[in-house]
Amino acid sequence: MNATISPAAALDARLRRLDTGEGPFAPAKVAELDRKEAFPEAAVAALDDFGLAAHYVPVKHGGQLAHYPDLVALWRTVARRDLTAAIGHGKTFLGGACTWVEGNASQAAALGKAMLNGARVSWGLTERHHGSDLLAGELSATRNIAGGWKLHGEKWLINNATRGQLVSVLARTDPAGGPRGFSVFMVDKRTLPPTAFHSLPKERTHGIRGADISGIAFTGADVPDTALVGRQGGGIELVLKALQLTRTVAVAMSLGAADHALRLTVDFAKAHQLYERRLADLPRARRPLGQAATQLLLAEAVTCVGSRSLHALTSEASLTSALTKAFVPSAINDMIAQLADLMGARSFLSDVYAHGMFQKLERDHRIIAIFDGSTLVNRNAVINQFPVLVRAWRQERRDAEGLATAATLSAPLPEPDLSRLALISLGGCSVVQGLPAALQRLQALGEGGGVPKNVTFLARALGAATAAVHERMAAHPPSPRDVPPEAFHLAEHYEACFAGAACLHLWLNHQDRATGPLWDDALWLEACLVNVLTRLGVQTVPDAADVFDRLAAAVVDAPGPVSLLDAARQEGTP
Repeated sequence: MNATISPAAALDARLRRLDTGEGPFAPAKVAELDRKEAFPEAAVAALDDFGLAAHYVPVKHGGQLAHYPDLVALWRTVARRDLTAAIGHGKTFLGGACTWVEGNASQAAALGKAMLNGARVSWGLTERHHGSDLLAGELSATRNIAGGWKLHGEKWLINNATRGQLVSVLARTDPAGGPRGFSVFMVDKRTLPPTAFHSLPKERTHGIRGADISGIAFTGADVPDTALVGRQGGGIELVLKALQLTRTVAVAMSLGAADHALRLTVDFAKAHQLYERRLADLPRARRPLGQAATQLLLAEAVTCVGSRSLHALTSEASLTSALTKAFVPSAINDMIAQLADLMGARSFLSDVYAHGMFQKLERDHRIIAIFDGSTLVNRNAVINQFPVLVRAWRQERRDAEGLATAATLSAPLPEPDLSRLALISLGGCSVVQGLPAALQRLQALGEGGGVPKNVTFLARALGAATAAVHERMAAHPPSPRDVPPEAFHLAEHYEACFAGAACLHLWLNHQDRATGPLWDDALWLEACLVNVLTRLGVQTVPDAADVFDRLAAAVVDAPGPVSLLDAARQEGTP
């Protein structure tokens, strides 16, 4: 691989040769497999040939995964072509996450070697009758007298459960269950006799139709002591920590789907004639394009800060991962709906425009908000930390150094210390708690004429709204049961505060050197702040929505995917 270009750029160059003609990523081929509900074998093989699996294995375990933002960029590159292939291939990283977090050196080395040799790994968490309620899981692991464990029970709706050679299984090791009653086992199906397990049938799905969404049933499967990952009884805690990694990087799939949806719609709007003018030139079309692009830029900013925070603000990942996973897929669902309205009938026809790629990505993307914890599950995780967030906000606590690293693309990322992952962020959320200091920086820039006055006004409004959200949160202490609907509404508002703060930190740390239409006069920041304030129910100036019209011009003329990060990256960026 050329060392002068990023892994994502190298992958993009490789896939460009495969997304035309009869290539496995060509829209016609992707659409054909979707109709047949067939697994994208050739596409996944191409990703294997590139060596994508090496980026699922941390460097210290023999792979090439040094920085989680790089994995985000790689998955985004694949997902903007076919979500089915991206999800089918990427599941291997999710399956290995528990081992990266708490596996011993021997386990991690063995798993890394297996992945590098092409082994697929799945993650068996959910069960047919229990869904996201992991504490209700019935699949059991009982000790054998002669050593080892015997697995009984099934896991269902598991990606790559049939195709995978290894499966990371959450099993009940104490009949009484409870938070200390479950453990994680890495099961190598290749070492089991055929009578010890069987695959459950592939389920037909609305989206990602070709993916292996199936299950596995164990019938007295003997696994060795070395299959136990982490501590006996520590399975729930281990899974919750591993999810902090997987939730954060999984939103790359949303960004890729958004890139694809925006490109399809812009191409259509530029080619379609209405009243002897391009649809893209009509005000009725330009504003929705600008609004949709804003959703993408907002989601990109959240993903950037969230993925870098895994390195720079690791102890806060219980919050940043939940906020990122709750916000990004929801924002992109809204974006796709906006674009579908503009596309009209072509948004759901399967063979009239672009081989029906829009209706496919719309169906495929719906799953992103569900896996690795649904939006409600992630918001509940934020609700549980309301008291910590309120205290930290009032005390103006933040990790200033970590925040600067998380929001500065040219800042070197430290090696992630996964031992710092915790179930509760005792320091709160530095991204949000750093907002008052960011507003002071912006105010100083504004006084010197370095930022438009309307942007300063919008940022101050965000600061006031964020303070108000914390006061409302203080009145809603968490409850393990019967969480009131208003608490979920507040969590959603806190997500918006997080998104707005992420945008402001990114802009401040790059405004003096980033170039391009999106950065001129703080255009993208203004658009994102208007969007965030609308989410928070804050009225802005009457003509605030005009920013979307201005943003649309940059979107329509963009030569490639719309990204604020590309313009912000500097030489030497990790």
